[in-house]
Amino acid sequence: MQRTVGLLLVATLVTGCSGDAGDDELGDRPGPSTTTSTTAPVTATVTGAPPPTTTTTEPVDVLTLRPPAAAASPEALADQIAVAEAAIRDPSTPELDLARAGLAQQVAYRTLGGHPEWDDVVLAALPAELRSSVRRHAAARREFRGMHVTPSDTLPAWRIVAPRPADELLSIYEEAGDEFDIPWSVLAAIHLVETGTGRIRGTSTAGAQGPMQFLPATWAAYGGGGDINDTHDAIAGAARYLAANNGATDLDHALFRYNHSARYVRGVRLYADLLAEHPRAFLGLHQWGVWYLTSEGEVYLPVGYEQQEPIAVSSYLAKG
Repeated sequence: MQRTVGLLLVATLVTGCSGDAGDDELGDRPGPSTTTSTTAPVTATVTGAPPPTTTTTEPVDVLTLRPPAAAASPEALADQIAVAEAAIRDPSTPELDLARAGLAQQVAYRTLGGHPEWDDVVLAALPAELRSSVRRHAAARREFRGMHVTPSDTLPAWRIVAPRPADELLSIYEEAGDEFDIPWSVLAAIHLVETGTGRIRGTSTAGAQGPMQFLPATWAAYGGGGDINDTHDAIAGAARYLAANNGATDLDHALFRYNHSARYVRGVRLYADLLAEHPRAFLGLHQWGVWYLTSEGEVYLPVGYEQQEPIAVSSYLAKG
């Protein structure tokens, strides 16, 4: 299921299971943001998938919010990360605040990914219980960013939509994971990387389609007769594909078959390990928006972005 990775989505994410969707990751355009103490409290983690949350069918983050600026110094970035992580880990955080925390977290990690020289200062300023997660976030960002060499002069012919509610997605990941003996966290990480948990609607340059970015020929073999564009069917198809490639016993091999890149394998594993260690992290990742790497910098594509044909970056930006 080889493909050429696309540009930039959620955190340098979005590649595309046989083509290229984008890349997160997944924004690094940021400037200063409000911060508070670096010792923000962190709640205990849980061992299973996060409990269902009360969400609306159209998450407020993607519909009404835009990413904040990222802090401009390592000390301030540590504050931003600590505040965002504390909100995500706290089950009492209101939905709107959770959305804001997820977007703040995303721009902070995108910025840290581009500044490895900041690592020691940032990590030293953070509570010890956050450091493992922060290391994984930064490392994953660098793996996916390393897959993208040539920025694009155009923005893609995509439509950006709100993702399915987090509790629905978690149920789908767990159902498919249980059926095919693939960790739910791996399916969640692939979904994040490929299409920003389903925000991107569009075909990659290699022809990959749907929430998990399958080539039609691969889908015909592993889709189980389902709809390539249906979230439930696509996630089940990804689990079926991984299982058919020995994912239960050799996950790295299966992921390499999904995308022939060692960086892709490492990046997905980093996000999956993060979710396995701290399942509530998914509630933050679920808020992450779509960023696209261009010759004029990383461009944020909000919900409602829709282009029938690629558009010159300069023309899009000129429209405001």
